[in-house]
Amino acid sequence: MAPVIEALDLHRTYKTTTGTFRRRSLEVEAVRGVSFEIGEGELFGLLGPNGAGKTTTIKMLITLLIPTAGSARVLGRDVVDHAMWVRQRIGYVFGGDRGLYERLSAWDNLRYFAELYGVEPRRQKARLEELLDLVGLRGRERERVEGYSRGMRQRLHIARGLLHDPPVLFLDEPTLGVDPVGARELRAMISSLKDAGKTVLLTTHYMFEADTLCDRIAVVARGRIVAEGTPRELKASVASGSVVEVEVYGIEDDAVERLRSIEGVTAVTVEPRDHAQVVIVQAAPGHEPAQEVLARLDGVSVGRVSSREPTLEDAYVALVTDAPATQ
Repeated sequence: MAPVIEALDLHRTYKTTTGTFRRRSLEVEAVRGVSFEIGEGELFGLLGPNGAGKTTTIKMLITLLIPTAGSARVLGRDVVDHAMWVRQRIGYVFGGDRGLYERLSAWDNLRYFAELYGVEPRRQKARLEELLDLVGLRGRERERVEGYSRGMRQRLHIARGLLHDPPVLFLDEPTLGVDPVGARELRAMISSLKDAGKTVLLTTHYMFEADTLCDRIAVVARGRIVAEGTPRELKASVASGSVVEVEVYGIEDDAVERLRSIEGVTAVTVEPRDHAQVVIVQAAPGHEPAQEVLARLDGVSVGRVSSREPTLEDAYVALVTDAPATQ
């Protein structure tokens, strides 16, 4: 069976300028040869740090950007040669507050976009009611969007993207900035879209979200795919290693660099938690760096120290940290 979404060696180069007094042109490679396939009914995750090329890749797939090189197909049609045909069969939902008319009600927003998407007038009322039930906005549809919470706006974004009942849906960080309860409800909704037979491409910065929702994941770093597989396969790539977490109270960059130089250490990250910081040290199989880590933190105020099994987030950090800048 042919893939529903197919990216074939996609490249995208931007031309920009740099310099304050002497302006000079500069080419930026945002995407450097991205290739993947997504099957029918699959929920596929595209993960990567800010600036990795995720959103640029999606914009090429949804016909908003023309690839500099390579090609892409959705439902078997080239996204450049058949842009209008593709647009009629996809939905796009992005995180954030843009894309809605604040002073209109949710109902009027959906009516307006239903006209733009070409939903038949005789079908509009039933379709809007169906979507309001799906996204949990029934009873609030006559309120102005300006009074909606972030989570409610995201629900409305999803309803808008589903108005024309597209078989393919692109979700670009749909739970961004949403409170934990609202994010959990949105994840349940996204899972129901897959159950309904939709093919979904999802980008997110929340690893537990990708682990829970995605059938397969591609990790993008510096414009290239550095790993692809199921969440279990990606976790298995670091499963035989070890992870040490050290709670610290103030740590300098030179101390972090000392940790990175320990034999067998593959990645070191520092995360703020409560009133402290947590240093996360990942090590390759066969290495137990806990004692050496503590030795190299001499002079740093240390709290709790613990070891744990690697997670998808650990695999992700190791992959994007090890990704080469050039090839």
